[in-house]
Amino acid sequence: MARVVVVGGGFGGMAAAARLAKLGHDVTLLERSPHLGGALSSVEQDGFTWDAGPTSTLLPAVVRDLFRKSGRPLERELELQPLELVREHRFADDTVLRLPGGSRAAQLAAVDELGPGLGEQWVEHVASYGDTWELLRREWFERPYDADVAPRELTALLDRRESLHKRLRRTFRDERLRLVAGHRLVMDGHTLRDVPVLAGVDVYLEQRFGAWTVPGGLAALGSAMAARLAQRGVTVQTGTTATDLVVREGRVTAVEVAGGSLDADLVVVAIDPRALPALASYVSRTMPAFPPVVTHLGLEGDVPDLPHEVVVHGEPLMVVRTGGRAPEGGAAWTVLTRGRIYEDVLVALTRRGIDVRAQVVTRVDRTPRDLVEAWGGSPHGMLWQGPRSARTRLGPRTPIPGVLTAGAHATTGSGLPFAGLSAALVAEIVGRAH
Repeated sequence: MARVVVVGGGFGGMAAAARLAKLGHDVTLLERSPHLGGALSSVEQDGFTWDAGPTSTLLPAVVRDLFRKSGRPLERELELQPLELVREHRFADDTVLRLPGGSRAAQLAAVDELGPGLGEQWVEHVASYGDTWELLRREWFERPYDADVAPRELTALLDRRESLHKRLRRTFRDERLRLVAGHRLVMDGHTLRDVPVLAGVDVYLEQRFGAWTVPGGLAALGSAMAARLAQRGVTVQTGTTATDLVVREGRVTAVEVAGGSLDADLVVVAIDPRALPALASYVSRTMPAFPPVVTHLGLEGDVPDLPHEVVVHGEPLMVVRTGGRAPEGGAAWTVLTRGRIYEDVLVALTRRGIDVRAQVVTRVDRTPRDLVEAWGGSPHGMLWQGPRSARTRLGPRTPIPGVLTAGAHATTGSGLPFAGLSAALVAEIVGRAH
């Protein structure tokens, strides 16, 4: 049985801690903020409640596998529901695309409404990622990467120089389809000229597996994971900041915290490794991706009937999410904004045909700095810095024996499922306690 210290109580850290505890290890989890969950938490004000981070997820099998492998099935804890409509896209020319998930035929029909032949172009583009996903899933996301034994196909994919920007320009003459294919990455803070083609695989995952949510908000998933840690006997220390790793004779032996240290045989780092001097030099050439500006709105009265998520393309790029909880007769929206912001978000929405200024009864504005602080002092992943930068991230293994990484900074994918997959890799490397 190893003494394991997990640094970071977001989804990736909690997933790693739960899996390792189930494998019989003595696990302590350190979280800088007062509560677990990171982005999987909620914001409350004046009777309104909003998800602090994501409101839907891809690849539900990842979450189901996590709960099954760490104890009881997910269905005994909470309900994952598919979203019939992944999102609605609104373009500057006033055209609208309501994009369903989980169905090639449904997407073909929906995109065809933008113009003859566009549906076929779209589904062909999505289908081109089928083999890419199977290769990445099998050899990258579900197997610890080893350059010495990696298949040639994976090496060629990781070293491919073509950017997603170039790929989309070559594939689609219609700018609207380029916007749809790239908007998730842009909203995550990336520049498509610096993003590799492989990162565009999300469109395949949406069409093949759909998008899923939890009634009442994804914060319930964070609460369920916190409960699972308690069931597995994980020692949780919130309000505790890890300041560095203690390395002796070339191997990690402890984690430094204010006023002392915690001995460890293994350490799982599920925060930005730049925060720990022992790891910072290994990621000095990489950059973190920062969250967008977020505005939570509490509304009442005659509110436009919008689907779960609406992407408003233009400058700035805005995403409206409507799934928050509100008092009777009200609505709880969250607006994410990315780009040049020179006016209040309510004014920007009004310019784009969504006017709720008279319905606002409360609001919470959060800057990227606010979100980083609220999520435990860690930005939400690695910034793409060129098509060949997939291997610049640190993880799951690191150059320091006994130190592994999990979470947003340890994976090239975006969102909960990839953080969950990174935790599964850590558990595979560590193995069962002896």
